[in-house]
Amino acid sequence: MVFEKWQALGNDYLILEAEELPVDIAPGRAKLICDPHIGLGGDGLVLIERTEEPGIVASLRIFNPDGSEAELSGNGVRQAILYLRRRGWATSDTFTVATKAGPITPTILDDGRCSVAMGTASITSSDYPAGGEDGRGIVQAGGKEWDFRHVSIGNPQCAIESEDDLEALDLAELGPEIENSPLFPNRTNVSFYRRSGARVRARIFERGVGETLSSGTGAIGAALAAHLEGGPSSVEVELDGGVLDVELTPDLEVSLIGPAEPVFSGQTSPEFLRRLAEVTQ
Repeated sequence: MVFEKWQALGNDYLILEAEELPVDIAPGRAKLICDPHIGLGGDGLVLIERTEEPGIVASLRIFNPDGSEAELSGNGVRQAILYLRRRGWATSDTFTVATKAGPITPTILDDGRCSVAMGTASITSSDYPAGGEDGRGIVQAGGKEWDFRHVSIGNPQCAIESEDDLEALDLAELGPEIENSPLFPNRTNVSFYRRSGARVRARIFERGVGETLSSGTGAIGAALAAHLEGGPSSVEVELDGGVLDVELTPDLEVSLIGPAEPVFSGQTSPEFLRRLAEVTQ
């Protein structure tokens, strides 16, 4: 089984073509592949499949390292987009891919960077059924109540503007409580952020992953929440791994601009493939 590993601001994904897989992807198999000790190691897995749907270059499925399937990943999608262009699946700089969250259209800016039209965000969704029209709520974690804004951008985001020292927050303690709060029946991603002018500093706890160096959709959640609190529509989001640019229209259409690059390619051993086939769930 041939694969490539890519990274975007420290958020690393394994990219596999479906026709290379000897078995179907099940949650346990995705978990094994992403395992850093007995698998290939990654913050997630992007499975690329050919499609005959008109206008769609490829269909993408995105898996978290706990085996769950994500609707969307801003970083994972960018990595897959640049992979598709380099591997010849796409011949133009603008094309469309299908995701569980719907079609996504990128524009490749250069060999290592692209702008992705991520669709229209919303502050109401079934992922926060108790929420009102403003998406606001209060969640408990770490013995404290936190004001948040729910954002849906193909996947659920809980964006929290923190008055505390952002760097001192213990996301390993706070993140799981918020991710698994009963408020969010599909669990949620979490962004803690602070705004300064047109720049947002954010730390991200991803659903099914944990704290990551960066997250595209997490950056969007923080940028949109900051915008709704009076921030600009063009936002630089500083993450632990680097900076992503988020552009918002008055209708909350979102573009995400950032880099991605390959790390290495490889081929799995027969022993690993046998172990993968033995995983049944």
